[in-house]
Amino acid sequence: MTVRITKLDNGLTVATDATPQLKSAALGIWVNVGARHEPAELNGVSHMLEHMAFKGTKRRSARGIAEEIEAVGGHLNAYTSREHTAYVARVLSADVPLAVDLISDILQHSVFDQTELERERAVILQEIGQAMDTPDDLVFDNLQEIAYPSQALGRTILGTPERVRGFRRDDLASYMSANYRGPTMILAAAGGVDHDALVDLARTHLGGLSNGATSAHEPARYVGGDHRVVRDLEQVHLLLGFDGVTYDDPDFYAAQVYATLLGGGMSSRLFQEVREVRGLAYSIYAFAASYVDTGLFGVYVGTGEAEAAEIVPVIAEELAKPVTDVSDDEVARARAQHKAGTLMSLESSSSRVEQLARQLLIFGRPIPLDEVVAKIDQVDTAAIRRVAKRVVESSTPSLAAIGPLSRLESYDRLVTRFGRPN
Repeated sequence: MTVRITKLDNGLTVATDATPQLKSAALGIWVNVGARHEPAELNGVSHMLEHMAFKGTKRRSARGIAEEIEAVGGHLNAYTSREHTAYVARVLSADVPLAVDLISDILQHSVFDQTELERERAVILQEIGQAMDTPDDLVFDNLQEIAYPSQALGRTILGTPERVRGFRRDDLASYMSANYRGPTMILAAAGGVDHDALVDLARTHLGGLSNGATSAHEPARYVGGDHRVVRDLEQVHLLLGFDGVTYDDPDFYAAQVYATLLGGGMSSRLFQEVREVRGLAYSIYAFAASYVDTGLFGVYVGTGEAEAAEIVPVIAEELAKPVTDVSDDEVARARAQHKAGTLMSLESSSSRVEQLARQLLIFGRPIPLDEVVAKIDQVDTAAIRRVAKRVVESSTPSLAAIGPLSRLESYDRLVTRFGRPN
């Protein structure tokens, strides 16, 4: 497996992670634009654009796009995150030219037909409704909003129903024209793919992209606070969040290992104490999410109304313990778990191309696997103590909760658990 990178004259990056013995390839175009790049009045436009890109071009209908890729047994998909948008395909190696043609076509020649726009608007409103009816998803949006209030990074990816109802064809076309440019885009492929052939395809199909300025985003500022929604549910869905680390923070890997140690598996502290010892919850885990200029460290738990009274004090205690009490064996176990998960996740072409594209978007270079493994191996007990102290002492907590909340302690009481004045 060899990674190769070529940059075209228009700023487009072409990257491959080739495995010649494979008969299939995963590929796509990643755009360095997501929900946090949107002005408030266009919140949700990146996601709607992702949907509408598949709804017809100057030479293909929406049905034609679907039939053409499926006629060769391939798959097309897309997703929008807060910092990126991706349009991806999985095909047999011989059909890479078709996949590049299709993705290039939808990203440069979509017509945004008004009938299709109205139909897809209704679909997205249904998607928003589904999210509203899924509390263990909705609570994450609420956490994001309270951690980054009145900021682009705190707004939902899907947008609000009011915003979605107001989008016009010109909004989509203007946003795509302004943000989908050579320097903001990466054509990446992994598996059975030839780099030079992919570069030739890029020149043919994407050589006309504008070499304009790259997208800017509003700087993020973590704030924290309390967001509670009382609903008649069987469970309380609760997230406790803190200011985290950026992708390039020296403690990035330590934060990942700390999340694994705290709530990343059956041997983790939270799983053992909350589920195995106390029986307070079925699902509980910790996470460390990073962005280019900020990060969120958090714990999710789904618990009962009565158990909610006990759950926050237990989580707070387990968060703080590693500041002074963590063993070499425990850190080694978490480190091994995180390293194995990282390596195992790269055993498919889809995972490898995703990692390659994201590394290029975030760091501007592919990160050799040996370098990643070495940085994980460097995480020791001192690093875990340091990052645990950062998490529990450096920021105001963010609490998001949905469900029957009568037993959940006050936010002021929670704040004092982390050494903050109430």
